[in-house]
Amino acid sequence: MKLKNALFASAALAALALPAAAQAGAVEGTVSDASDTIALRSAQVRIVELDRVVATERDGSFLLADVPAGEYTVEISYVGAETVTRTVSVPATGTVRADIAMSGFGDNEILVIGQAANLSSALSRKKEADGVSDVLTRDAIGQFPDQNVAESLRRLPGINVLNDQGEGRFVSVRGLAPDLVSSSLNGVRLPSPESDVRSVALDVISSDIIESIEVKKTLTPDMDADTIGASVEIETTSAFDRKTRLLTVKLEGSYNDYADEVSPKGSFDFSTRLGDNVGVSGGLSYYKRTFETDNIEADDWVEAGGTIFPPTVEYRDYDVERERISGTLGFDFRAGDSTELYVRGVYSQFDDQEYRRRLTFDLGDFEDDGPSTVSGNQITFDDGDQEFTVERDVKDRFESQKIRSIVAGGESDWGTWFANYSLSWAKSSEREDGSLDPIAFERDFDGDGLNIGFDYSDPRIPLFSVNSGAALFNDADEYELNDIELVSLSDAQDEEWAAQFDLGRRFAADNGEFTAQVGFKGRWRDKSFNKNVAFYENDAMTLNDAIGLGQTYRLADLGPIAGYTAGSDFFRANFGDFEPVEVDSDFDSAVEDFAVDEDIMAGYFLGRWDSSDLRLVYGLRYEHTDNTLAGNNVLLVEEDGTLPDGSIAGDDTVIVTPVAIDKSYDHWLPSFNLRYEAQTDLVLRAGFYRSIVRPTPFQQAPHFAVEEADDGERSGEFGNPALRPTEAWNFDAAVEYYMSSTGALHASVFYKSLDNFIVDVNTDVAGTFRGIPFDEATIAQNGDEADIFGIELGFAQAFTGMLDGFVVQANYTFTDAEGTVTTLASEGPRDIALPATAKHTANFSVGYDKGPFDIRLSGTYRDKYLDELSDTADLDRYVDDHFQLDLSAKYRVNDTVQVFYEWVNINNAKYFAYNRLGGSRNLYQYEEYNWTMKAGVRVNF
Repeated sequence: MKLKNALFASAALAALALPAAAQAGAVEGTVSDASDTIALRSAQVRIVELDRVVATERDGSFLLADVPAGEYTVEISYVGAETVTRTVSVPATGTVRADIAMSGFGDNEILVIGQAANLSSALSRKKEADGVSDVLTRDAIGQFPDQNVAESLRRLPGINVLNDQGEGRFVSVRGLAPDLVSSSLNGVRLPSPESDVRSVALDVISSDIIESIEVKKTLTPDMDADTIGASVEIETTSAFDRKTRLLTVKLEGSYNDYADEVSPKGSFDFSTRLGDNVGVSGGLSYYKRTFETDNIEADDWVEAGGTIFPPTVEYRDYDVERERISGTLGFDFRAGDSTELYVRGVYSQFDDQEYRRRLTFDLGDFEDDGPSTVSGNQITFDDGDQEFTVERDVKDRFESQKIRSIVAGGESDWGTWFANYSLSWAKSSEREDGSLDPIAFERDFDGDGLNIGFDYSDPRIPLFSVNSGAALFNDADEYELNDIELVSLSDAQDEEWAAQFDLGRRFAADNGEFTAQVGFKGRWRDKSFNKNVAFYENDAMTLNDAIGLGQTYRLADLGPIAGYTAGSDFFRANFGDFEPVEVDSDFDSAVEDFAVDEDIMAGYFLGRWDSSDLRLVYGLRYEHTDNTLAGNNVLLVEEDGTLPDGSIAGDDTVIVTPVAIDKSYDHWLPSFNLRYEAQTDLVLRAGFYRSIVRPTPFQQAPHFAVEEADDGERSGEFGNPALRPTEAWNFDAAVEYYMSSTGALHASVFYKSLDNFIVDVNTDVAGTFRGIPFDEATIAQNGDEADIFGIELGFAQAFTGMLDGFVVQANYTFTDAEGTVTTLASEGPRDIALPATAKHTANFSVGYDKGPFDIRLSGTYRDKYLDELSDTADLDRYVDDHFQLDLSAKYRVNDTVQVFYEWVNINNAKYFAYNRLGGSRNLYQYEEYNWTMKAGVRVNF
């Protein structure tokens, strides 16, 4: 009956736009901790007699307007703090102020530093949220749990972080791939630096500049609808978050066991008020990470000669240096009693210098008859039976990613009416200019007496041996240059402007408050990719001209390998001796280029009912999308093939034809969120909404690549301008129990039904695509339906009494995500687990935080997951399960100085990807990085 009355009242109030009471005042104030250090966000403020509630803003402020004159009891609650009550006398007109300082339980002030403070803040925001969400925050002195945003998110339920070189990069939520998860920074949607995805690699952003991260798993009408997994919302510091100034300097060194080198890191951040109405905040972080990775990869697995084996085996020696620079600067202004304005800017740069030395065995001629000998886990290949190739190459690549954003906006609250408005710009880029990727040498062995053996006793680490012909195998002069690929430019740009305006009106009722809100948002996005590649040959150059520093590889002796820069130096010093390969250069320079304009116009209506125990947020959002898509139709015709005009090609010929296509579409997107506070410590939630994720610009850009052999056979790869967005209906239900002190138990279930899931389909049946004939092709297409069901469980507690100082957190997520796709046209549809879906994920941390000591042991577990689809199920790529232990310890020397120590990946967790051909787990990729230790000092002024 209460729900029915609330919906009826809200509809009536919205329709009639009832005026405020004739004789009414307002209650306003702030909530802070007892030491008056920080503002407490998401504290609940309730007028008991009117059953009206409001949550404090990030600066701790609150406003309850349209309150009839009289005496009232104001009740303030916050997770981890004693409930506070105040009696206020509201005048017939005007405002009464109540500034509240909250203390912890017993005689202790509420904690603002350390693990318990982080937990208290996170649980308070979770409890007061409109929908299902999880939050990470830093404490009063700027401490955040991990080194980058992706690593921090790993601790939350339902999160699967995809690693790169041992560090978290992309975030998958609830079994959905990173492209189906959106990210924003200070309310600004982050464009992606990489050319072929929408997802943002969150390791670009240092945690040192972050105030909080909130993962919103249900949507409301005022939110962008371009996510199905979750909306990851990152905030930097505001000067009004704090009551006192902040200046923190952090100096750190990290040591990786493999690299045997200390990597420096330093940061500072500050926040201060310049008077009562102006504040400035910001920070700068620098991190230079040197590390090594030992890698083995195998591909093209076949079954022949009575065994299963890979015709391609690679041994990769990575030596990498990464620099991360992140900075933020923000200004906050109070323009009178009703308006706050802000300007916030963020800059983050991620530079990656990668050297990869690689030894490759190309055993493709053995695919039909199998290896020369097979004996248990031992197989051999003899060049007397079949010719094979040994390749040795080096990659010398420097890549720079940048993310920058600036947003200017404000919030005005006139009591019954309020408005939010913002104008933002964001740009991401990824650029290479001058990388040599790779410099490749090779030697064909045919009757030369070379016999290579492979030992598959450990299927993750197949080790090779040279049984005969070692002299030739290890002679650098025997390996001639195949070609050099010079990336003179690889430039991905993604830029977005956005403008937003929201207007709302509150209506006071006898037992709560209704809000009617409307809004508009425009987003104007341009994404492009431009690549210029040149291939060069030089018959006189051998591997001996590129020999330099020996291997740092630990898994096997690779024999002669190129140095980091010796090959690059030789190429540049003798550039006139190299001959360009124009056909390959022209083809590769045009085939991936594209430009996509995406304009989104959105509007919404939102209704909100709020009382002490019931909150409803519901409404309808409309989004209209216009696209202008540009790319190239690139045709490569081999010598003696037939050109489009009917003539015969006298040489390999590349024909490039620009293509431009326009399209548009609309979506109506309803949503409904219910929050019911059955009792003070028990919150029940339900959410239902529709959302979409548009195809990536690269997927839908008209880049058409066709290679035609001299016999007329045509193979192609096509972008698909006709792709439709992936659409989803989403349902969530949750129960949250908040304990008497700082702690909570929560459980939730979720279900998602997806339509138009996008997958690459390999078509082995001849046909045409947009008028282009082919014999076989790879085309991105909308798949069939996919269904996702899951359960999330969580526990968090900062103990008191005999266990005072201990903080325990744990969560577990079960995800069952299945879809139907076609990956090979002749085979038809098949059922799959959705890519990046880990069926089981779990996290725990046990900490002790009391007095000067702050210690935490954390573990994270992720089940295996499907990583990439192949033509057939037995060759699909899976990533093995992952369990990692980390330790952090801090000691506060005094009120100003703290020393700290971290031990990351204590158990040397490794990366293993495999297929299941023949019912066994066959290697695709294996990597190990070993542990990293960090130590440093933090100084607070």
